[in-house]
Amino acid sequence: MKRKLWIGIVSLLMLALLGWAFMPTPTEVEIAAVTQGRFERAVQEDGKTRLRDRYVVSTPLTGRVARINLKQGDTVERNATVATLWPVSPALLDARARAEQGARIGAMQASVARAQANVGRAGAALEQARAELKRSETLAQQGFVSPTQNETGRLNVRLREKELESARQEEAAARHELDQSRIVLQQFSQSPQDAQQRAYEIKAPVSGKVLKVPQQSEGVVAAGTPLMELGDPTQLEVVVDILTEDAAQIKPGTMVQLANWGGPDVLAGRVRLIEPAAFTKVSALGVEEQRVNAIIDITSAPEKWQTLSDGFKVDVRVLVQVVENAVKVPVSALFPLGARSALFVLDKGHARLREIEVAARNGVDAWVKSGLTKGTQVIVYPDTKLKDGDRVKAR
Repeated sequence: MKRKLWIGIVSLLMLALLGWAFMPTPTEVEIAAVTQGRFERAVQEDGKTRLRDRYVVSTPLTGRVARINLKQGDTVERNATVATLWPVSPALLDARARAEQGARIGAMQASVARAQANVGRAGAALEQARAELKRSETLAQQGFVSPTQNETGRLNVRLREKELESARQEEAAARHELDQSRIVLQQFSQSPQDAQQRAYEIKAPVSGKVLKVPQQSEGVVAAGTPLMELGDPTQLEVVVDILTEDAAQIKPGTMVQLANWGGPDVLAGRVRLIEPAAFTKVSALGVEEQRVNAIIDITSAPEKWQTLSDGFKVDVRVLVQVVENAVKVPVSALFPLGARSALFVLDKGHARLREIEVAARNGVDAWVKSGLTKGTQVIVYPDTKLKDGDRVKAR
C-alpha cells in the first residue's frame, strides 16, 4: 500500500516537472510608468536670427569711391560720413584722337573768326541803315520825300539790328564750341584741394554697427553699388520656415522656445507674424514641400543672449498645445487597434490589453484622456506576437 502511494507521488511530481518544463517561458519586456504633468505639443524646426532692420548704403551715382576705413563691428552714428565719392576721370586720348581733336579746335577757331566777320558786317549794315534813315527824315522835313519812305527806313534799321544780334549769338556759340573742344584736351585735375571741393560725402542713414563692407578698396563703382550694410545687433528676430499644415495651427502670440544657439539657457520667444505667402522648398529627400516663414520675437532678457548675433542658427520649438496635469504615457507603448489606440498593461506578471482614448501626442509622450491612471506600468515597444494574457517579466 505504501509502495503504491509513493509511486503515485512520484508520478505526480514527474507530471508537474514535465508540465513546468514544457510551460512557455515569460516574455521579457520593457516597462514604463504612466506619469502626470505638463504636456507640450510643439512644432520643431531649425531657424536663424536676423536683424529687424538692415540698411544697405549704396552709391547714389557713378564715381570713384575712396578706400573705406570702417571695419565689420565698428559703430557709426547717424549722418556720419562713411564713404567719399569723386567724379569719374575722363577717358584717355590716344595719338589719333588727340590729332583729331586738335584739328577740330582749328575748325572751331575758324568758325569764331567767321562769326566775328559776320558781326562786323552786320554792324556796318546797321550803321548804313541808320544813316539812310536820318537822311530820309531830314528830306521829309523839307518836303522832298514822303513819310512812307521814312517808315521803310525804320523797318530797315530794325532788321539790321536783329541781324547784328543774330551774328553776335553765332559768335558766342562758336566760342563755346571752341572752349568745349579745348576742355577735352585738358588733363583731369586730381589735386587734393580740387578733389576735396568736388567730393560727395555719403552719410550713414542710421546709428548702428557695420555688418558687412563689400567695397573696401578704392575704385570706380557704378550707381547703386552696395558699399556697406548697417544695423543694430540688439534688435534681433528669428525667422523659421515651417510646413503650411503646421503653420495653420500657429497664431500670433504663440510661445516659443529657442535652444542650441550656443548659450547655456533656453530662450523664450513669441510668434509675431506668420507671413501671408508660402513658397515651395525641396527637402533633403527630394520631396517638394509647401512652407511659410514664421517671424519670432525674443522675449528673454537681452543679458541672456548678448553673444547672439545676425545669421546664427537656433533650434525653434513652437508650443502649439500646452496642458497642465495631463496623464501621459510614452508613445512607444501605443499601437493602433481599429479606430482607437491600445497598449499592454503589466498586471501580476501578465500582459493585459487595454483600449485608451488619446487626446494628443508629441514625439515622446501621449496625452491620455481616459483609460489609465498615474503610476500604472505599461509595456513599451511591445512585440508583435504579444497577446492579451501572455506571461511577461520586466527586462
